Amino acid sequence: MRGAAAGGLDVIAITDHDTSAAVEAAQAVARELFVEVVPGIEVSSTFQGRDVHILGYFVDPGSKSIAGHSTRAGLRRVERMKEMIGLLVELGIEVPYEAIERAAGPDRVVIGRPHLAQALVAEGHVDSVYDAFDRLIGDDGPAFVPTHLLDPVGAVEVIIEGGGIPMWAHPPNDLVDTLLPELLEAGLRGLEVYRPRSRRSEVLRLESICRDRGLLMSGGSDWHGPDGPPLGDFHVAAEEVEALLEAGGL
Repeated sequence: MRGAAAGGLDVIAITDHDTSAAVEAAQAVARELFVEVVPGIEVSSTFQGRDVHILGYFVDPGSKSIAGHSTRAGLRRVERMKEMIGLLVELGIEVPYEAIERAAGPDRVVIGRPHLAQALVAEGHVDSVYDAFDRLIGDDGPAFVPTHLLDPVGAVEVIIEGGGIPMWAHPPNDLVDTLLPELLEAGLRGLEVYRPRSRRSEVLRLESICRDRGLLMSGGSDWHGPDGPPLGDFHVAAEEVEALLEAGGL
């Protein structure tokens, strides 16, 4: 939270993968720093062997839907991580599961790819977290394993049942036209448009889709911890996410 305040951010959303466990503690600290924390989650799902992530803004972390999903996700993510370790071994890269646990820390709720990336850095296999994703564990990487928790419609439903606003995170260009109609019918409210590594052409296309369909827009820094760029290096302007904040009551 102090990093967010130091970076000049006045509203942030915490959307950890498949858990909202950090929200309550963050909100307690944020009040002292005059930073507004939007409670959120990023729900993992799989479509045709590819991961599709659905953001939930303004969720109720204590709801049965969100809590139940987090429990199921925690168990599946351990299985998935061990499958990814096996693929890395086939590539000649050995990473002990204990190294991933150390990267995740004692207060972890779920194990995710950022923790594996940090372990790969610590073990000397890659130069950075970004390098790990680019070469090994990104969605197109040789050691990638889909989450296989839900389908995208199920992810939208989890968020709606948890009181949140569902938004499609970093929607791939080649899936938008195929999957968007089904997600909108399920209750999807918008798209994540603004990201630090997005090309301008991608941003313009997503903005156009949102305006044509009356959808909400959001943006995210994809910040995974203090080893990455400082909070505030990437931000979205108030007018870019105004409709989303209003929909959530801010």
